[in-house]
Order: sequence, then structure tokens, then C-alpha cells
Amino acid sequence: MTEGALVEWMLVPGDAFKAGAPVFTVETDKVTNEIVAEDDGVLLDILVPVGQTVPVGTPLAYVEYLSTGRGGTPGEPPGSAVAPQAPSETTSPAPSGTSPAVPADPQRVLATPYARRLAVEAGLGLDAVVGSGPGGRIKAADVRASRTGPAAGSRPPGAGSSIEAVPVAAEAGSISRPTPTQVTIARRMVQSKQEIPHFYLASEAEVSRLLALRQELSTRPGYPKLTLTHMLVAAIGRALHQLPELNRVWTDEGILSLASTDVGVAVNTSRGLWVPVVPDVASQPLDAVARASQDLIDKARRGELQLGQMRGGAVTLSNAGMFNVSWMTPIINPDQAMILGVGSVRELFRPDPKGNPSLRRELGLVLAADHRILDGVSGLRMLNAVVALLEDPARLLV
Repeated sequence: MTEGALVEWMLVPGDAFKAGAPVFTVETDKVTNEIVAEDDGVLLDILVPVGQTVPVGTPLAYVEYLSTGRGGTPGEPPGSAVAPQAPSETTSPAPSGTSPAVPADPQRVLATPYARRLAVEAGLGLDAVVGSGPGGRIKAADVRASRTGPAAGSRPPGAGSSIEAVPVAAEAGSISRPTPTQVTIARRMVQSKQEIPHFYLASEAEVSRLLALRQELSTRPGYPKLTLTHMLVAAIGRALHQLPELNRVWTDEGILSLASTDVGVAVNTSRGLWVPVVPDVASQPLDAVARASQDLIDKARRGELQLGQMRGGAVTLSNAGMFNVSWMTPIINPDQAMILGVGSVRELFRPDPKGNPSLRRELGLVLAADHRILDGVSGLRMLNAVVALLEDPARLLV
């Protein structure tokens, strides 16, 4: 993380807060972090408004910690203000004439950032939602359960502000402001396409046996319900294990060889595309890969991923097969070397060894690779290894 966008202030200047209470939310291209107070205190002044993107270490606000006197006043240098990573440890006496702590509005709505976003998307006022979290805090599940229509009333004055899409009149339509996450993802995708020399390789995998194995295993008691995504993740991890020389990424310091067969999974959510990374896939049995993959996919959709769950790996799986597409040519994620685009299963007839028509179920695969790390031959070795595992799926059980 090098920068973050200030998405939400839960307090306004003059509000008191308790240790552990949420104060503000920072959003990066990978995760939304809700920052909590280290101690009891008062918010004195806000330096960075909602919607602004700033580098790590930028002072965000002035606070006074009541029990220790730590903090800063608006007249002090920036070093005494709260920065994105942690409040400054600079000590200073409480300034004379400082107003007594103003207690926070007892009617202020407490909600997670994801719950607020869901409420905005649903046109639902948080005042009408009953929170089930600590202290009555509203969670995403509470918003989903209350989607019965727009709520009457609005939030009381003094409540924190947050990002909302504001339509702007345009000659042939309307323009809405992208969220900080959308802006950052767009910038990084442009950077990836411009800086990484992509090349593409395509093939098909005959997956009749894979589909049969998936159906058989999914009906076994205690076995997780398998999806093609789970089995593709396992195949990619085992292909990396077979070809460890391809488990590498390009860095400014040189070529980094990775010790673990980590595989990213592109997940489409209401907040954009997120890529959790399943760790050390090749060392796990298929059922464990399925459970680990699904857990991360579910967290991505709920907006609960941690930053550490989206780091690492040389390759990502982007499976669009559920959207009726034959081929997908994806863009490599920054800091990785490959991404495998997967289409839908197609049924078609091809000649068998005797020339008779034979029904096949084929999966279209496109491997995008970084030409600084792989050439055509090494890329084909990776793609063919994945195809071989999908066509002989019993090897996924080993």
C-alpha cells in the first residue's frame, strides 16, 4: 500500500470517542480498512476530507487523547496529527482554552462501511435498520434484511459523511463520480496493460471426465460442493508444482522466485473485481482447496477480505464460464506474471480416432503471460499442464 482514499469520517470535529471505536475508513485498490481509536479522546480538526486520496503517512486529523494528553491542536505542526498508519506519538500538553469534550450524538447511526454502501445502493435509510452488531452496530446482513423500501427520515446532523455517487447532468446522459476503489483499480489496470508485455495462448480442455468427477465427489457425505472454479484452482496450483521455474514474478529488484504455489481467484462483487489468493494450493487435497477457495470468495463478496489475503502468487484464475462466453482474454494483475481466462463449457461433435462424430464438452482457456518472465514455449508448457490435469482429473486427487 502506497496511498489510500479517505472514504468516511464517523465523527465530526468536537466529537468524543472511546478506545476501540471506529474513527475513519481508508480504502485502497484491494481492501477497505476501518481505523479505530487507540485511546479515549476528542476529534479536534479534520485535515483530509472525504474523497481525497493521499500517500501513506499523510496527517489526517488532529486529536486529543484524554487520558494521556497525547495529540495535537490545529496550531501545531503536522507531525502531531493522526496519520493513516497510526496516531503520532508526539506528546504535548492539552492546550489552554480547549473546549470540554463533547459527547458523540447518542442517535448517530453506527454501521460498517459495507453496510453503508449496501444501504446507498438499495436506497435505504440506515435510521430504519436495526443493527445486530456490538453496540447495535449495523452490519451488511441487517441492511439486506431491511430492504423493504426507502426509509423515512434522514441521518441526524453531526453524523459522519461518506462517499456517494452524485449524478452530474450531461448532454447525452448522466455522469457519476467513481469510487476511490474504482479509480485505483482502473489506474492499476491501465498501468498493468501499459507496463507488462502481454502475450496470449489459447487452447481447449475436454472436461467430460472432470464434470463427472465433480458430480460424484459433490454427492459424497461430508465432501464440499465442488465448482469448476475450485477444480481449476487445484489444477493451476498442481501445474505450478510441476513447473516451479514458472512460479516467478518480475520486480524492480529482479526476478522473484516464489516458494509457495499460491493462486489468485478473480471475484466479481458489487464493489468491483477483487482477487483473494488461495495459499499453497499444491500441498492441499482437493476438498481443502475447495473449502479454502470458497471461504475467500465468500469473504470477497461480503467485503470482509483482509489485505494479507490478497497478496502473493504468480497467477490468477479468472473464470467467466457462468456468463456464456467461449473465450476470455484477461489482463494480468499487477505484481503477477500470468492470468488464466476461462470460458463456458461448450458441447460439440468432433471426430473420434475412427472418424466418427463424438460428443465433446470443451472448456476454452486463454493464458495471458508476462513476456519478461515467460516465452511462448514456457507459456505453452504451463497451459498444457493445466489442460492435462483437467482432462485426467483423477490427478487432482493426488
